[in-house]
Amino acid sequence: MPSRDANLIVEEQLDQLLGKVAEVFDGDALTWSGPLLYGVDSVLRRVIESRRKVDNSRNLVIVLTTLGGMVEVVQRMVETIRHHYDVVNFAIPDYAYSAGTVLAMSGDAIYMDYYSRLGPIDPQIERGDRLVPALGYCQRYDDLIKDSKERSLTDAELTVLIGGFDQAELYEFEQARELSITLLRDWLVRYKFKDWNITEARQLPVTPKQKKQRARTIAKRLSNTARWHSHTAGISAQVLRDELKLKIDDLAGDKKEAVEDYQSLLEDYTTKRSHFGVVHMRGQYVPYHIHG
Repeated sequence: MPSRDANLIVEEQLDQLLGKVAEVFDGDALTWSGPLLYGVDSVLRRVIESRRKVDNSRNLVIVLTTLGGMVEVVQRMVETIRHHYDVVNFAIPDYAYSAGTVLAMSGDAIYMDYYSRLGPIDPQIERGDRLVPALGYCQRYDDLIKDSKERSLTDAELTVLIGGFDQAELYEFEQARELSITLLRDWLVRYKFKDWNITEARQLPVTPKQKKQRARTIAKRLSNTARWHSHTAGISAQVLRDELKLKIDDLAGDKKEAVEDYQSLLEDYTTKRSHFGVVHMRGQYVPYHIHG
């Protein structure tokens, strides 16, 4: 393992590179790399509050990489971030799946390139030492209920329906699904659509009702398991633009170069040090490990 002095040198280099990201995005910068589990919202709060003592910028860019996690954690994270910053943008150099996609939808802008991926909004529930995607569980139950109404259940399916679903657990999964949809819909209207005032094609005024309808449509499509099939199905910027009609900004030019330079060193360093997750703002490189 590298000496502490060597680690400090790398973390100073990461600080410099993150400073360049902040510069090209014209604000402060924060990196989130890792799962979104109970307890990490407290890590985020401590890091941001410490940073605010030396920086009073009202703009923030978040370099986000995550497989997802709990949507309740995301809700509290967004409330913390928005308490301190007026404009919040997300840069996705690689992927932000599941609850990470819900988090990205709280931004004023989302920057992606051809390689970047978001995913279906499939919240996860902790079960022992693993995370269980909620949508697949709910969808299977709904399919069995539908078959039951149509009197087409097999004996094996009937056994699963009767004994295979814990009703309290099912309710928890359904509520996680509904919370994800509600948060995504509300955040899109409040933040991403706040400056969407004129329709692109006909140049007509956009009404609050239209904004809410567009947000509902996006939320519904992102939670459609039949469309995406997999919890970690990658959704490209082009699909988001063409199919969901969602504005995605190009991660290009100076922004792309700054993010890629930073991300390359971060990935190498976190891999060598076996960090479970990392929150980074300039002057604070904070690895975390939360059980789950």
